[in-house]
Amino acid sequence: MKLQLIEVYLPKKSMENFHRQLQELPIVTHWHSNESDKYSLIRVLVKASDSEEILNFLELNAEHNDEIKALLFNLPAYIPRIAEEDEAEEKEEEASKHDELIRASRQELYNVVHSSSEITKSFTWFLLLSSVVATVGIIKDSPAIVIGAMVIAPLIGPFTSSAFASVLGDYQLMRQSVITSLYGLMIPLLIAASFGFFFPLPANSQEFLSRTDIQIIDIAVALAAGAAGALSFIKRASEALVGVMVSVALLPPAIVLGMMIGAAAWENSLTPLLLLLVNVNSITLSAILVFWFSGIKPVNWQEIKTASTSRKYSLYFVSVIILILATAIFFIQF
Repeated sequence: MKLQLIEVYLPKKSMENFHRQLQELPIVTHWHSNESDKYSLIRVLVKASDSEEILNFLELNAEHNDEIKALLFNLPAYIPRIAEEDEAEEKEEEASKHDELIRASRQELYNVVHSSSEITKSFTWFLLLSSVVATVGIIKDSPAIVIGAMVIAPLIGPFTSSAFASVLGDYQLMRQSVITSLYGLMIPLLIAASFGFFFPLPANSQEFLSRTDIQIIDIAVALAAGAAGALSFIKRASEALVGVMVSVALLPPAIVLGMMIGAAAWENSLTPLLLLLVNVNSITLSAILVFWFSGIKPVNWQEIKTASTSRKYSLYFVSVIILILATAIFFIQF
């Protein structure tokens, strides 16, 4: 059983009403102490699967009382060990949750998403270094170097953030995520273009040639890998996300496209451009669907209405783009 601890700081005058409401929520146990003459501290132990319900409750209370503050902590261990429910009750609970997707809370995911949407020095340096490594790997025709570059590149983060923001209807976060995504694509394009301008295109490199060929099946691969990336994100499974970074190849087609732009090989640049657009839009579409079906949504009624509109138009837009790309790929093949 994975446990989390929520610390709630609130005025003493709100303590009695808060404590009464807390009893109706799915908590394991709680403790109360006085922090000062004015404030109390309640520590609430919860199952990780129930933490979002508690946090939503706190979020709604904080809208009416800005003096309420809450902190969430992951607990690697708890002593004494909590005994599991009796076998019959446990099986009944597992059956009821069988069709649910167990994930991290919306509040936890939002913090991760928000940091992924920002342009930072580390984000820029990782992009610069991964772009150089990928370019060298493609020129030397080394799959190992190219895979290493894909693992280093932080490109999947801002695209996942934009999908998450569209599901919540957070237009400010969406705008920042889109800006960061475009910034993340411009750096490898510029670096590769400089290589393509000064050096001949590596026409004998299989790593280069593989990004000049595209098929309809590439859309299915990108959609599946994008869904896996979103699933690993909401479950906070970073080890699975590494594999997704390799599967959804955003960096190599961007490098090949940049090389062709630098070499002014305009007639051959359409294929890597299509491959890049397919991967970007497939990641976004898959992530939107996974976030939606996993039950990520705001708690405020007005925000829910905004999120519903945002999600609907985002799905329409990305789906139409993918259909256009699929049509273009079909005509290129035939």
